[in-house]
Amino acid sequence: MRIAIDAIPLLVRSAGVKNYLYHWIVSLRRQLDDERVSLFPFLDRLEPLDHQGSIADAPGTLARQALLFALNLRPNRMAEFMNNADIFHATKLLYPPRRPRLTATLHDMTCWLFPAFHQAPNVAAEKRFAEHVWKSAAGLMAVSESTRADAVKMLGLDGEKIRVIYPGVAASYFEIDAPRIAAARGKYGLEQPYALYVGTVEPRKNLNGLLDAWLALPVSLREEFALVLAGPEGWQSAATLARLRDPANGVLYLGYVPEADLPGITAGATVFVYPSFYEGFGFPVAQAMAAGVPVITSQVSSLPEVAGGAAALIDPRSLTETRDTLYRLLTSPEERAGRARAGKARAHRFQWETCARESVEFFHTILGRE
Repeated sequence: MRIAIDAIPLLVRSAGVKNYLYHWIVSLRRQLDDERVSLFPFLDRLEPLDHQGSIADAPGTLARQALLFALNLRPNRMAEFMNNADIFHATKLLYPPRRPRLTATLHDMTCWLFPAFHQAPNVAAEKRFAEHVWKSAAGLMAVSESTRADAVKMLGLDGEKIRVIYPGVAASYFEIDAPRIAAARGKYGLEQPYALYVGTVEPRKNLNGLLDAWLALPVSLREEFALVLAGPEGWQSAATLARLRDPANGVLYLGYVPEADLPGITAGATVFVYPSFYEGFGFPVAQAMAAGVPVITSQVSSLPEVAGGAAALIDPRSLTETRDTLYRLLTSPEERAGRARAGKARAHRFQWETCARESVEFFHTILGRE
């Protein structure tokens, strides 16, 4: 079995989807081998993951993006050169080759459920992709039961063709030790205990709600603990960033943190808080649980599914609920310890080796259909 994967997302700045695709490819190649997992277009060599930049050099990135733009202009058969593959897994190519069986991954349905959380061109592009690829694919993978259910409801997709295969968490989160935690905290000047958020600064993540809840805590607690936020600037983020950078708020915004530093920063937190309005999976929650950190997250979309009963769940639109839950966990070592243990156990469900094995089984099932 040969699999060709549309790896275009590795050429752009991205967070969750890029993280998923990179680690998924690496784990698939461990399950199979490099020759049986090729990358479109001409991206067979994987450099270290960088969320902020491309895995290719500048000329190579521009050339591949130009090729994608040309291929997506109108229906064509130019991608038929992939005819040595049995499976083509699409991510950005609107007119994939017709000879191999077509598959794709469903990450979330935010463009349908919450279009205001996205730029209009992104919504239009996602809907075009759904029409051209998702609705004609031989099979689809969903990163959560929540995403699968949303896709069936919103797009009328055949649920029998969608298999839920959870992503994994990098081994570095499970294996983090005290010296590396201390090194990460020292590098970023994290001297006092802190609550942590990791993710892009954008409306969907509900950071204004988090800031409001944080500032509603007693001053004495905010003097004892810091609120630390790590993640790149996203769209419509100017007003939120101004609040994050206001020293009067007592919040430390780290900006983008390289992948190698995230396990140490995460594991060093007293509490991890992620009050997002919607997630298809929610990598930061799974990573925090793997690192042994108690989690507060939203009771919506896939987040309760990922947490599996280990996290403290909140209504993301309730300032009172978010504030009170933060207060309770920050002041209760016993509850923190219990949720940390439960989260660590739950996180073992999210292994890239398991994801790759189930993906290979999925591909064999697709090839076995007439």
